[in-house]
Amino acid sequence: MRVRMRWAMGWLILTAFAAGASAQISLGTAVDLALKNDPKVRMSEAAVEKAEAALEETKDVYVPTLSANAGYGQGFGVPTSLPIVFSLTSQSLVFSFSQHDNIRAAAAGLAAARFALKDVREQVEEDVAVTYLNLDSDRRALAVMAQEHGDASRLVTIVEDRLNAGHDDRMDLLQAQRKATQIELNELNLQDEIAQLSDHLSRLIGLPDDRLTAISTSIPALPNVQEAADNGNETDSPGVKAALAGAKSKQELSFGVNRYLLRPQMLFGVNYSRIDTGQNDYTHYYPFPPNASQNAVSVYVEFTIPIYDRRHQDEANEAKAEASRAYFESEAQRDQFLEGRKKLRRSAAELEKRSRLAEIDQDIAQEQLKTVLAQLSADSGSSSGPQLTPEDEQNARLKEGQQTIDLLTAQFQLSQAKVNLLRQTGQLEEWLKSAAAMSETAPTGSVTH
Repeated sequence: MRVRMRWAMGWLILTAFAAGASAQISLGTAVDLALKNDPKVRMSEAAVEKAEAALEETKDVYVPTLSANAGYGQGFGVPTSLPIVFSLTSQSLVFSFSQHDNIRAAAAGLAAARFALKDVREQVEEDVAVTYLNLDSDRRALAVMAQEHGDASRLVTIVEDRLNAGHDDRMDLLQAQRKATQIELNELNLQDEIAQLSDHLSRLIGLPDDRLTAISTSIPALPNVQEAADNGNETDSPGVKAALAGAKSKQELSFGVNRYLLRPQMLFGVNYSRIDTGQNDYTHYYPFPPNASQNAVSVYVEFTIPIYDRRHQDEANEAKAEASRAYFESEAQRDQFLEGRKKLRRSAAELEKRSRLAEIDQDIAQEQLKTVLAQLSADSGSSSGPQLTPEDEQNARLKEGQQTIDLLTAQFQLSQAKVNLLRQTGQLEEWLKSAAAMSETAPTGSVTH
């Protein structure tokens, strides 16, 4: 008995030491770090910058370009071109039927990139929130399981003593040992899960894995399922909006490609050239007055009308088909999103009832434990009637501990469903703002050891 008690006490001390060596981080801090360091967010931000540059590119075709060209050498025989020493040329697009569609396509592409960024940010926020809630729930469950471990060890000791006294048989001992071993296995599995969650959270926030633990007081209260479902003002998710904007971009691009043939394009240009006829035989073949200026300036407007281009027409047909595919794909994504949100609402309502049942079962187990303790206290001074034993007490404690763990599991599943529902109804960011406010006011709002 002394050996078992020492072993249980050593286990509890080791668990407490491990918890003390962990690093605490608030929910608001974890979300803020993840949004700054997660690679998916950084990739989406780069995609937005690329879309912004693409939009500016479509507009800057109207801004005149300026280029310089220079060269000098000696020539013999008939000159094949004007002997230009250097030239400056400026040119810009004045009008094109297709370019307005290209600008609208680029603007829709930028909107799609921004919606995609918002969708990725919400994905990261949801991942951090669910991981954080799971880590907090498992930490509390591990504390309950550590108490169960001690109760199971005491139960084995009590049954061994009763077996030696002839009150119990070996089957009772085997069942008690099985309970203790099962609790040890559950405890190891829970510790592994906590380590995995801590590692995943550390990767999300971009900090080294230092056995991160959650701060329960940094988690704001979640609304009930009905409020989470009814208070949302978003009919589509950012992902659906990104798909629709992407389809619109492809459609505008298709319009531009199809409005290319038989439509005029106008360019404006200015050119200055410096001519030198002294190093070649140009004047021998072309009349050139000796006092003529060697400076040439030209200002011109160029009109182009594409009449026939089979390859371009094939590209137009391809762009049209791609626009249709993108549109139907966005419609399918919207239908899938709406169907999933309705399913999540029903599932969350069911999980809310299951959580309530687990709460009632835990209350029942607590009342049963109180009854057993009261009967044990009353039976200690009386020898008449059937009496409860310390074995009954430990079994009642184990049942109460198991119901507590079941309640924590049910509460986490409900919280996870609520977070998912908040994201799908556009309320997740507002809920996380309250977590950030709690982190600012609480002294434990940063990583602490």
